[in-house]
Amino acid sequence: MKLEQFTRFDASERVRLDQLLQRPASTYQRGETIIPAGKKVDHIHLVVKGLATRAKTLRDGGRQLMAFLVPGDLCDVEVFVLEAMDHEIMALNRTTCVLIRADEMERLLTESSNLTRALWWSTMTDSAVLREWIVNHGQRDARERIAHIFCELLIRYRIVGQAADNVFEFPLTQEELAEASGVTPIHVNRMLQELRAAGMIELNNRMLRIVDFERLAGVAQYEASYLHLVRTEKGDPAVAKRVGDLVPVTGKGLLHDA
Repeated sequence: MKLEQFTRFDASERVRLDQLLQRPASTYQRGETIIPAGKKVDHIHLVVKGLATRAKTLRDGGRQLMAFLVPGDLCDVEVFVLEAMDHEIMALNRTTCVLIRADEMERLLTESSNLTRALWWSTMTDSAVLREWIVNHGQRDARERIAHIFCELLIRYRIVGQAADNVFEFPLTQEELAEASGVTPIHVNRMLQELRAAGMIELNNRMLRIVDFERLAGVAQYEASYLHLVRTEKGDPAVAKRVGDLVPVTGKGLLHDA
């Protein structure tokens, strides 16, 4: 679970979390709305399989993808504060979510200050991702934006053990990648061809392989400090092993600005 990137839970907390994960699950097909904008939700959706996105759709049909949700991510912790979702959650491939009743999670938070802090960390990390995406759109060119998205996804998939040999499922169409990067699909196609030709990526059958992370991170000016990988930075062997030895060309280290 994503919250364990912040801290190790004790045995009783682990049991309570495991009990929550035994709750009913719902599976959504590619393109299906998991949570529509404007809906009041009474369950927290935890992604356990697949890939989802936060999105806003305009009246003219234009759509902006604002963040990706990988296994372990909570879709809607806003349920504790907001009356209704101000954006939609959509499945980008076959995606399964465990549904945790909001009142159950609230009770658990009153029982465990450790979990409460971890949930705050998760919320702040989600906000940090949004800030990084704003910088991506405002300050990086198309090639850098797409390279940045690829670097982020690789690290997040490595953390949850779903990117062996730097390969992970990548179901996005060029149109969806354009909606995530703020450029046209034609421009996305051109950038993908450039990254392929440069030997940095391979993209086949909806599987993306990062061939040369160091060069790709250099293109993107990528540093992962915004992901706040606390346990990795503190030397947690289990998490650090999954992240591996990914180091950007700056030489500062992937996880902090030492």
